[in-house]
Amino acid sequence: MKSNSPACEKVAEIYNWLDSQIQQSSLKAQCEACGKCCDFERFGHLLFITTPELVFLRENLEPEKIRKMPANICPYNEKGKCTIYPLRFAGCRIFFCEGDADFQSKLSESAISRFKSLCTEFDIPYIYSDLRTALNVTLPKL
Repeated sequence: MKSNSPACEKVAEIYNWLDSQIQQSSLKAQCEACGKCCDFERFGHLLFITTPELVFLRENLEPEKIRKMPANICPYNEKGKCTIYPLRFAGCRIFFCEGDADFQSKLSESAISRFKSLCTEFDIPYIYSDLRTALNVTLPKL
């Protein structure tokens, strides 16, 4: 992690917590890291992210690697692989094609609650939006 700002450190803690929760579950074995879920339209879902996650991405990724999202495919997916895997968003960590929807939903709600608390703690505006809007509209304004 490049940034050591207190807010980014807290986001990293949430990501580490999520990773540990998934490691302790049976979900890890179910993900084949195929990248199919990164084609949101084809897979039939959206990825939502929070403002602290955008701040974390901006602070930890070189400016020239920040990408807009012109289509409904994650711009960080190249040939089925995530090019920002260590920085991937909470939803990317939680969602698995064949995962337990109830477990994933509870984990997601807990993560969102933690991100909301960060916004209050660090006076960051709380925005929860789809990835396309976040990368194309919200991130440039932060």
